Amino acid sequence: MNPLVTLGLPTVGDDLVRFEPLLAESVVIGDSYLDQVTTHLIRAGGKRLRPLLAIASATGGAREASQDDLLGGIAIELMHLASLYHDDVMDEAEIRRNVDSVNARFGNVVAIVAGDYLMARSAAIAADLGTEIAGLLARTLAFLTKGQVSDGDYMEAIGGKTATLMASSCRVGALTGGRPAGVADALGAFGHAFGMVFQIRDDLLDLVGVDGQLGKPSGQDLGEGIYTLPVLAALADDTVGPELRAMLGKPLDEPEREKARALVASTAGVERALVEGERWAAVARTALDGIPDAPLRDGLDALVTSLLAEVPAPHR
Repeated sequence: MNPLVTLGLPTVGDDLVRFEPLLAESVVIGDSYLDQVTTHLIRAGGKRLRPLLAIASATGGAREASQDDLLGGIAIELMHLASLYHDDVMDEAEIRRNVDSVNARFGNVVAIVAGDYLMARSAAIAADLGTEIAGLLARTLAFLTKGQVSDGDYMEAIGGKTATLMASSCRVGALTGGRPAGVADALGAFGHAFGMVFQIRDDLLDLVGVDGQLGKPSGQDLGEGIYTLPVLAALADDTVGPELRAMLGKPLDEPEREKARALVASTAGVERALVEGERWAAVARTALDGIPDAPLRDGLDALVTSLLAEVPAPHR
């Protein structure tokens, strides 16, 4: 997915060009080694989906983003990057955005401290934008942290670690853009539902996608013992569940990972996850009814539609 092309708001692309150097500058400390660490994933690139949502929500594509609009996107993106630094330590991941993860390259301790620094910079920028945005991001961090460590309910976990930050991306943009409260609520509701679809899509691509599609090896989550919605459905399957359960709970080499992926794909788990993704996509589209800007509304509709279109049809 190319979210900028799908969104169809050309001015947002111009804004993101201005955004990129500001993002890198926001975390530069002045020490060559530390700057390598804090900018590692920034330099690796990325779709910048969260700042795109923030800037689009602020401007609707009808004007150039203000400095506050860009800073709102930076605060959101830094919180997201910090969560990736911490997630990769917890999961012992080695690849992120098709490059070495920060923990693999610099070690766990450095990755954790650098993630803390990115979070602190996010908080400082949010504070400069005012108490409402600072409070919003503080609450976002609380939900994000809960989602990162949740090992119980899948929907609660992805709601905390992914959907909350997407919702806040849209709401931060609404705040910096001076949107009415009702429109801000609609954008926040869209962002939350969009985030649920986005994470379900990522979890599906881990199972049925190809290497590089997510910036990490296919099956990485499965190999790390992360039990996503289709995996949970497969574990409940009487035919393959016992065999799959015996394989999981320990690191998997590539052949074992591919076998586990095939077992999941042989069940109805992928279809069930797709149905749940479509349900959240419908929720997102309903929220769009509260957004008066037709170009923004149409662009966000196209974005959420494009997510599940990327998932290959299951073959069983």
